[in-house]
Amino acid sequence: MNLKGKKILLGVSGSIAAYKSALLVRLLVKAQAEVKVVMTESATEFITPLTLSTLSKNPVLTSFTKNEAGEWNNHVELGIWADLMVVAPATAKTLSKCASGHCDDLLTAVYLSARCPVFFAPAMDVDMFRHPSTRRNIEMLTAYGNHFISPEHGELASGLIGDGRLAEPENIVQILNAYVSNRPIAAAKRVLITAGPTVEPIDPVRFISNRSSGKMGYAIAEAFADAGALVTLVSGPTQLRTLHPNITTIHIETAAQMFDATQAHFESHDVVIFAAAVADYTPRHVAEQKIKKQGESMSLDLAKTTDIAGTLGQLKKPGQLAIGFALETENELGHALDKLTRKNFDYIVLNSLNDPGAGFAHDTNKITVIDKEQHVQQFDLKSKEAVAQDILNIVLAKWSEA
Repeated sequence: MNLKGKKILLGVSGSIAAYKSALLVRLLVKAQAEVKVVMTESATEFITPLTLSTLSKNPVLTSFTKNEAGEWNNHVELGIWADLMVVAPATAKTLSKCASGHCDDLLTAVYLSARCPVFFAPAMDVDMFRHPSTRRNIEMLTAYGNHFISPEHGELASGLIGDGRLAEPENIVQILNAYVSNRPIAAAKRVLITAGPTVEPIDPVRFISNRSSGKMGYAIAEAFADAGALVTLVSGPTQLRTLHPNITTIHIETAAQMFDATQAHFESHDVVIFAAAVADYTPRHVAEQKIKKQGESMSLDLAKTTDIAGTLGQLKKPGQLAIGFALETENELGHALDKLTRKNFDYIVLNSLNDPGAGFAHDTNKITVIDKEQHVQQFDLKSKEAVAQDILNIVLAKWSEA
């Protein structure tokens, strides 16, 4: 593990998910990291400082003062000491305070003093996580250069099912390990990624599209950018945004526009990842005015769009990697292998709509990766951020071989 010898500061805030911090500390210590823990007062109601102190082999800090004599826990020294800071779980309140600079406890004071990369792993109920104020706070913290480990999908303490579960400790450690180990290999590499759907207009108000949210492509872009790569993201219409300084986003709408943008940047990039869900057909004629309802049926004359991945895959240079995606509903492996060969990919990432939690719109995915020698790697259902790390690690392994 590349976390060996790293000084990691773990911030624990007041969520029921705080119980997972015990396993997280244990895994970090097992990876031979040096761990110090800072807790909010409310976090101590869910897990005792003694538990985390025993596991971390360091005193757990909960306030500015150590004792009645007035000795204090120096937040500045803690912020300088750490190589990485992780806030897990990060509640909506803690996110809000860190985003606004509202510093009224030791944890937020340490965050404001930290000179190291900071990772936030949110945990809260689904509606709290989706609330515009929470989304705004996350956007602000991301703009400040912080990193986010997205919550996972599942049953919450409220009994609701949705996004908001703290990422599993194993996934958090994997992401931290990848961040530490991958930056030297990926530094200055250029990665081109397509993401999201395309929309093919029928008239000024209607269009043909699909259910792609863009979440997988954006997660891959963030993973490579965090690893030091320079990313060009060609994105179809989506509600997602990234403020990562290593990502340049080109917004497009139609398949033709995506082809033009991807083709223009294809040759200059080391890796091209075709994660977008591009329309296979587009209306041959677009009405200038809204089409009025007439008769019992309507026919559209559709023309085939350019196969972006297939066309550019044939132009791949030696040393350049091309990775495609295949979302299938039947004969999944057979269709994926056909795409892998026909489009000259080095790898294809297969997911099936028959797997619960995989495919469009979900925050999770379950993938199988096949290389051109037809070696097959199967992965469990994970958050899309964790899936992105798996894809990143495959590419980094390939670069290391070279």
